[in-house]
Amino acid sequence: MQSIGRRAFLKFGAIAVAAPAPLTACSSGFQRELRFNTFQQAWKEFERLAAARELRSHGPDGKSGWTLAQIASHCAQSIEMSIGGFPELRHALFRATAGRVAFAVFSARGSMSHDVTEPIPGAPAIAADVPLGAATKRLHAVIAVFEEDRGPLRPHFAYGALSRPAYTAAHVMHLANHFSRIEVVRS
Repeated sequence: MQSIGRRAFLKFGAIAVAAPAPLTACSSGFQRELRFNTFQQAWKEFERLAAARELRSHGPDGKSGWTLAQIASHCAQSIEMSIGGFPELRHALFRATAGRVAFAVFSARGSMSHDVTEPIPGAPAIAADVPLGAATKRLHAVIAVFEEDRGPLRPHFAYGALSRPAYTAAHVMHLANHFSRIEVVRS
């Protein structure tokens, strides 16, 4: 077991208590409130977005967000890593406190809020010019694998160990959070 000092414990404890408020904030003016219960619902919205002629992606603080292809690649990475393992995990104390609290808050309200331009810690960078077709195939394939596979799932880098239903909820909330920040400019 890893030993941590009093200062680190107090820091993680403060984060656990304070986590829900900052994690729910949206500093950009645009955000839809999408909620999905299933991958199928999320996929239907993805197809709608992919069919649009022009999209505008809103990141934090009014900055431009990721393209739909980057979002699909990022969400695919998250699903892949729930099966194969995340490259970096937050400290065990964080996962047991702040991470658990954040996931409980997200689960209770049925939606997630996070920095939609922050990569998964330690994950390979997603290219700015990733083709939408390739990203679509990757996301579709990994959703199918996740839904069909019954093997053990790996701990989430921030939330820790999750059951399959909890991981499904986490993934569909993650997709909804990202898709909520995409505006259809022209259909």
